[in-house]
Amino acid sequence: MRTAHQIAATVERLPFGPQAIGRINNFFRRQDESGLPPIWGKFNATERAIRRLRRKRAAGLICETQLEYAEALDYELSNIVNSQ
Repeated sequence: MRTAHQIAATVERLPFGPQAIGRINNFFRRQDESGLPPIWGKFNATERAIRRLRRKRAAGLICETQLEYAEALDYELSNIVNSQ
C-alpha cells in the first residue's frame, strides 16, 4: 500500500495537470479496499473520494502539485471511511 507521498513521487516527472491527476487517481483505484470494514463493499470509497475532490476543485479548491492533489484525495478518502 503506497502513501500519498509515494504516489505523488511516481508521477512527479509529469507536469501537474489532467495526465498526472489521472495517474494519481489510478494508483488510488488500484489500492481500493472498499470491500473491507467499515465499507463492506456497499460502495467504492475511492471513486466517491475522487468525485468529491473533483467537485471541490470545480468550486475553487486549488491543488498546484501532484503532492497536494494526492494528499487532498487521501484526506477525502479518509473522511469517507472514518464517517462510516
